[in-house]
Amino acid sequence: MLSVLVFFLLVCWNHGSLISAAEWQIPLAGNTWRTQPEPGGNGVRRGGEVSWSGPDEVYSVFVRADRPAPLQLQLVVSDGEGAELKIRLPGREQQLPLQAGDNQVHHLGQLLVRQAGYFRIDFRGIQKTAGGTHFGRLQKLIVSSDTPDLTLDFVRNNDGGMFYWGRRGPSVHLTYQVPRDLDLEYGYCEITVPEGQDPEGTFYMASGFGEGYFGMQVNSPTERRVLFSVWSPYQTDNPRDIPEDQRIQLLASGEGVRVGEFGNEGSGGQSILIYPWQAGRTYRFLTRVVPEGDGHTQYTAWFGDQQQDEWRLIARFRRPKTDTHLKRFHSFLESFNPGFGHIGRRAWFGGVRVCDTSGTWHLSTAARFTVDATGGGRHRLDFTGGSNGERFYLQNCGFFAQPGTPGTTFAIKTDAAAPPEIDLQNLPQGNPPRP
Repeated sequence: MLSVLVFFLLVCWNHGSLISAAEWQIPLAGNTWRTQPEPGGNGVRRGGEVSWSGPDEVYSVFVRADRPAPLQLQLVVSDGEGAELKIRLPGREQQLPLQAGDNQVHHLGQLLVRQAGYFRIDFRGIQKTAGGTHFGRLQKLIVSSDTPDLTLDFVRNNDGGMFYWGRRGPSVHLTYQVPRDLDLEYGYCEITVPEGQDPEGTFYMASGFGEGYFGMQVNSPTERRVLFSVWSPYQTDNPRDIPEDQRIQLLASGEGVRVGEFGNEGSGGQSILIYPWQAGRTYRFLTRVVPEGDGHTQYTAWFGDQQQDEWRLIARFRRPKTDTHLKRFHSFLESFNPGFGHIGRRAWFGGVRVCDTSGTWHLSTAARFTVDATGGGRHRLDFTGGSNGERFYLQNCGFFAQPGTPGTTFAIKTDAAAPPEIDLQNLPQGNPPRP
């Protein structure tokens, strides 16, 4: 009996010794942002490292754990000139001297994750060696843990340019349920961005359709835009490659609207209104899609401040080789600047309706929630959506703890809002293009 017990203990000991702690190698280039003194910066390098020279700069890495766990951390630094860093982990700070040399591995000790969700590690440079130009070149974190079944989520590699897309953050969408057996001519949506939820690099897309999109953006600290675009039927990312007979034609534009072409995500016609929209106010978007009957379709977009009861034309485009009414009506929320992809943003979408060709408005009482490949591939899990019974909402970035569930359908009340009071016959028609 004793020999059996000894054999059992030896087997258990040997088996345990063969099971090493799980290990994750976290590339900093895809999971790090400058968080002080302001977002942006150029410390996240194309070569795959994080390197900076300003003593006031803080670079922060974010990783998600799916449960509480003790983690062991190591930092890999390459091409070091010698420097000293301050590292802030949850609950403690430490200083780390870096020696000159390549491929150094520094043990940072243990980090105790107390609850499921994202944790953050900050790096700040304290001192460079004489003649030094930067605070090291930080490559990756090596994280290990013996917690059973622990999962860490982060941007794992740069396949498909995921360092760029992952730092931008997940895009989230609402596809509205609308009548399928009717020809739809107009789509209507209202957007309210809560105060503090309007960081730079955000696109609040109100009125998406099968051939384009219409919404508003934060482009810089001093510039905000209303954007309306229609894709060419010719598939290319370079607008100069589009044959003449497949180019988007401008029919009219509103006062102050700039019209041109766009590329890099398909190509087509684009119109931009520089407009100082504000968080906390509600703006309304109206899109009209009408086939001309000869293989062309017209797309028109109007925008206005709801409180001021205004409508202004953005643009009217003609798309060749197209014969359709309004299809695939949807909205989305997108972070398009990777330097600001760690900052949260949120928007409410209300009053969503479509109008058929007989002039009858139909309220959309349900919307299906989806996320792009950044979220679907678990590179980033800070995305969600929902409704409060009267309006839908979308939220992304900011590293909140609990993600939404793609594929979920959200509902609102059937009497959530009265039909929009729009004099469709007297909307502004704008000015034709100059010869």
